[in-house]
Amino acid sequence: METSVRLYALNYDEAKTYLWAAVFVACNLILPQLFHLIPQGGILFAPLSLVILAGAYKFGWKTGLLAAVLSPLVNHLLTGMPAWNVMPVMVMKLMVIAIVAGLTAQYFRKVTLPLLVGVVLVSLSIGCLGELILTSGIETTIADVTIGWPGLLLQVFGSWLILKYIR
Repeated sequence: METSVRLYALNYDEAKTYLWAAVFVACNLILPQLFHLIPQGGILFAPLSLVILAGAYKFGWKTGLLAAVLSPLVNHLLTGMPAWNVMPVMVMKLMVIAIVAGLTAQYFRKVTLPLLVGVVLVSLSIGCLGELILTSGIETTIADVTIGWPGLLLQVFGSWLILKYIR
């Protein structure tokens, strides 16, 4: 299922980069609050990842990277979540998603479900490896996949819907 959308690769010298990054940070303030209404919703669905993936795919890895670093930090400062001790792993994983999504969109210049599945799987693999290096904890890394699979599905199908229907 391929969809025709306009994709961008914004740079750091463009005001649009910062505008869209701010929009994604704002979305990442609201969306987790909604998912936390569901028991363990943050752990199951990883809502920050959805916004970063869709944003980086649409506006490029630089915009996504900016939002990936700022979203957890702003969230923590305003809501106390995510916990400070998980911040390095979370920021690293979001940065990986932003880079992989942005570069995939830049290279292929189209949005398809298989491409989004690839982005999620590659990001997950690199992110899990990074988590193992940062924490030396295989249990948490395995739990991210076994518990967080609904979030992986949300990233694929949610991003596809966002990219297809939001112009």
